Amino acid sequence: MNILLVGSGGREHALAWKIAQSPLLRRLVIAPGNPGMAAHGELAAMKVTDVPALVALAQEIAADLVVIGPESAVEAGLADALAAAGVPCFGPSRAAGQLESSKAFTKAFCARHGLPTGAYVVCDTAEAAKAALDGFQPPYVIKADGLAAGKGVTIAQTRAEAEAAIDDTLGGRFGAAGARVVIEEFLEGEIGSLFALCDGTHAIVFGHAQDHKRAYDGEQGPNTGGMGTYSPAPLFTDELVEQVRARLAAPAFAAIAQEGSPYRGALFVEFMATAEGPKLVEFNVRFGDPECQVLMLRLESDLLPYLVACATGTLADLPPPVWRDESAVCVVLAAEGYPDKPVTGAAITGAEGPFGEGAQVFHAGTTRDAEGVLRASGGRVLNVCARGNGLVEARERAYAALSQITLPGGFYRRDIGWRALARQD
Repeated sequence: MNILLVGSGGREHALAWKIAQSPLLRRLVIAPGNPGMAAHGELAAMKVTDVPALVALAQEIAADLVVIGPESAVEAGLADALAAAGVPCFGPSRAAGQLESSKAFTKAFCARHGLPTGAYVVCDTAEAAKAALDGFQPPYVIKADGLAAGKGVTIAQTRAEAEAAIDDTLGGRFGAAGARVVIEEFLEGEIGSLFALCDGTHAIVFGHAQDHKRAYDGEQGPNTGGMGTYSPAPLFTDELVEQVRARLAAPAFAAIAQEGSPYRGALFVEFMATAEGPKLVEFNVRFGDPECQVLMLRLESDLLPYLVACATGTLADLPPPVWRDESAVCVVLAAEGYPDKPVTGAAITGAEGPFGEGAQVFHAGTTRDAEGVLRASGGRVLNVCARGNGLVEARERAYAALSQITLPGGFYRRDIGWRALARQD
């Protein structure tokens, strides 16, 4: 099969790494890709939101499938344009993609269809938003309505912090994504991430993980796009997985189809396991980043048939995916200043390895200069991952690999997996 993979981050590197292992693959083209992904396929320089160019590329290479990695390509309508051109696509339509591209849409969607989530208010002026805080208790959850690369959320401990976050969001920090602000009820409990695949009709659970959003150890610092993750997490009992599937994933797929936009692709269900059961924190309309990295490390089955089945409506024909009986850990090496103002351009050494058993490095924000030097080009630079016989071994292998890599000014969390380790103590 000829495959076009769209994206340039760590999630897409992990997908490329896994797709490249498929015996069904004939040719893999990645647009635009990154230096690490060059080992798995051909790179094509173009923006992930340049829909006409991507459709033309898919036709040029006679793509049997296009795999959409990032949410920005979903919002740009790539799946819709590919459908019009008759090219199979793994990734939802722009209309279905509103489950991520607008938090206000998702909250209203949950209200219409009875999906459990926290109370909320949507405001488009600072005055209205600050007044709405009267209806909530601290800590306050302040979110930019649109896509903000995982950084548009503030958990404010005080009223003053909440009002500052409102001013920040509506004042242009996140551009058009912050034209409206969503104030949400703070949900008490433990957070988790469950993934499901859907082909428009049939759906299956496709792994789960637990991540770390705060920038620094001990869940301190600003929210980020994710500083690390691990799978499996002891939070995910069989009972909880079924509850999340039945109360959130399955109703979401049924409801979005009922509203005229059958879902084809991966749905990321971020939820809070509360005393009343799982409640939705947010949906993402693609594999998580960096959750995808640990899922790909643990997936024993060939990924490609599942991607094709989602695009062609044949998911019910496939057996359940097989997962390795191992743990996987991903630690994000971030650039100095991330998430607010990451410093780019620093030279990276040691990223090519060789690394110890079970370790794998995925590029997230890298480029090569004219002299061939690998440099940081984004906030999250590398995803240093490893498999192991249990969480402790996987962590040790990941951090051992990370110790071989140098990024001036770079930083990473040293407590990835702390929730699971605390349960073991």
